[in-house]
Amino acid sequence: MNPTLLSAWHSTLRADPAALAFVDTRAGLRLTRAELATRAASWRDTFGRGLAGQTVVLAEANRPEWFQVFLGLLEAEAVVAPLDPGEPLAAQLATAAAIRAGWLWSGGELRAVAGRGKRSRDGRRVVKLTSGSTGTPRALAFTDAQMLADGRQVCAGMAIRPDDVNFGLIPFGHSYGLGNLVVPLLAQGTALVAGGGFLPQEVAETIARERPTVFPAVPALLRALVAADIAPEKLASLRTVISAGAPLAPEIAEAFWVKFGRKVHSFYGSSETGGITYDRSGDAARTGRSVGSPLPDVELVFSRAGRVVVSSPAVFTLGNRRRDARGLGEYRTPDITARVAGGEVALLGRAGRWVKIASRRLNLAEVERALKAVPGVREALVTVHGGRTDALAAAVATELPADAVRAALAARLAGWKVPKKLLCLPAFPLTARGKTDTTALRRQLGGER
Repeated sequence: MNPTLLSAWHSTLRADPAALAFVDTRAGLRLTRAELATRAASWRDTFGRGLAGQTVVLAEANRPEWFQVFLGLLEAEAVVAPLDPGEPLAAQLATAAAIRAGWLWSGGELRAVAGRGKRSRDGRRVVKLTSGSTGTPRALAFTDAQMLADGRQVCAGMAIRPDDVNFGLIPFGHSYGLGNLVVPLLAQGTALVAGGGFLPQEVAETIARERPTVFPAVPALLRALVAADIAPEKLASLRTVISAGAPLAPEIAEAFWVKFGRKVHSFYGSSETGGITYDRSGDAARTGRSVGSPLPDVELVFSRAGRVVVSSPAVFTLGNRRRDARGLGEYRTPDITARVAGGEVALLGRAGRWVKIASRRLNLAEVERALKAVPGVREALVTVHGGRTDALAAAVATELPADAVRAALAARLAGWKVPKKLLCLPAFPLTARGKTDTTALRRQLGGER
């Protein structure tokens, strides 16, 4: 019989029931594998078998309850769709209805969803929810095998061991959290410390006290740690620091290395594929040359236009007709990429962003790349000017004045490609998942046509 998330957890539990599994720093709670399993059993008994095949949206914070309910739902043979818990209840119910889920777990209560969908019999176990470009929830269904494959590829590629301790600030239910935090705990027993807050001093104190060894982070948090008055020894326990979810500015990776003596390893992936590439040395992040090389079992095929097709045992196949020669799922990412020395992959921008400016075609990614090449510019977003169809608008994360950025850009691009509206911000707004909040930026720029 093929292993499942649940059978993998049972094997991990039997191997060492007394091993540390979960630390809740807010509650001062430390749970062994056996204690976490006992707590999960109460939810298994509550749910029974009435949820078999039903999709249940799980909206729970990064607490032991997340794992307890998740494991209880797996025992009940439900399909679990993790959702960020910060949304109001009405929005959570709307998301559950939109993906035809039968139930919503939120606020310690299981609620039936109006217009519930049918029971699933296609082998799906976890549904990842993505907002896509429109903000409308999109449900991506994964099997046990695909979820385990992603965790296995991540652990092998990043050298995450069973005796490591992960520091969990990223949402457990996001694709990044599932692959780097949840599956490593279930499948190989890598313990997890759930951080209590995002303030840099609080993060540093928690790391110093609990001594995790692996830190999956996002660029905004790394930038905040660099800027804060934190003694380097506070982060001394960290062996591996990972950055994903958004592009990492090379100056932040370099500053982190100089201040804390720890290299930052860029990680690139997607909800559809799980992990794709990883910067094993940490040198690519410091120079900005790439996001690393493919993880184990991940194969990449590049088109002439720079689009890349990803195939691996972790790529979703339910609702996806594409297969590679191995019979595994394929997915073409929306990013424009390039192969660089040593088999590494560089990200150049997003595909499908062609616009017409003064009757001339332009890819907005070209202008964003030129902006990011300006010394002192960390991030950039370019769109069509909200009030003029013949001009561009841009937001950049920088301390430089707009005139200096515009002058530097004029030396790199033709005049008609230089944004007429330029908004300089100290940092871009972020979503709950640590990604750039492009909707908020476009609102500040006056909308996108």
